[in-house]
Amino acid sequence: MLDTPIASSYNNLCAEVAQSVEQRTENSLSRHELLSNFLKSRRQGLSPRTIEFYEGYLNRASAVIGVTGQEIAQFLDCLQCGNGGKSAYYRALRAFYNWLYSPKSGYNLNPQNNPILIVESPKVEKRILPSLTLEQLDYLIKQVECVRDRAIISLFADSGLRLSELASIKVRDIDWDNRLIKVWCKGNREGLAPFGQRTGKLLREWLSTYEADGKLWDINHWGISIMLRRLSVKTGLPCNPHTFRRTFASILAKRGVDSLHIKRLGRWESMAMVERYTRSVRFEDSLKFYKAPLS
Repeated sequence: MLDTPIASSYNNLCAEVAQSVEQRTENSLSRHELLSNFLKSRRQGLSPRTIEFYEGYLNRASAVIGVTGQEIAQFLDCLQCGNGGKSAYYRALRAFYNWLYSPKSGYNLNPQNNPILIVESPKVEKRILPSLTLEQLDYLIKQVECVRDRAIISLFADSGLRLSELASIKVRDIDWDNRLIKVWCKGNREGLAPFGQRTGKLLREWLSTYEADGKLWDINHWGISIMLRRLSVKTGLPCNPHTFRRTFASILAKRGVDSLHIKRLGRWESMAMVERYTRSVRFEDSLKFYKAPLS
């Protein structure tokens, strides 16, 4: 059972929503229906894992669907988890409330009444997450005997591909002359991923042994994840798509590639994400490219 103040806040939201859609009973719209409508609005272009993120956190936070900002803040403070977990709850709730109080929801709610606007995001420590060196990448590639897996690891490192992007590549998407691959990015955006000569040779070697039916791989994203986990256990190195994506960005940054170019090459939507993925780049790495303005 909900505490009386929270239940009262939820009933107020129900009344507001009901009135906006010309429904006359306060409880005619359940939390389940609100969350279901939100998730349906998210499905276009989002990965299944992102949908699972929203669904999982919002279901666990359903008690604060339709409450005041103070009650949301109190809920986050009382969670028995670290600030990283609290931040995840906050991001899911922020996405939900921003949708609910926007024209996209169709409920015609006043955006100024959005309770999430007065809730501060939990402070999360900016950890330096691992990336790999060129020597470690070479070692990983040598540790797998299957040419398909060597091509997958090489392509991850060369292109900074997300798992969903790499797993869905079609053979026809590859521009061999310019060494580019057409991929579908987050938000259902079309993008291009570059790759190098070494990766191109591995891809051609793989295709010479595999009778492709249009798809580049004979394995789906779950199979790729399992392969990488086994390789991580074997080598003791972090070996997952996010690590390869950080490695892609960090190596480019250490070579002096401008952040704006890294953003475009990695198909990121914001510079903040580039900063997050290149956090392992040190001052000493950047100092190598410094030229005194007056020299």
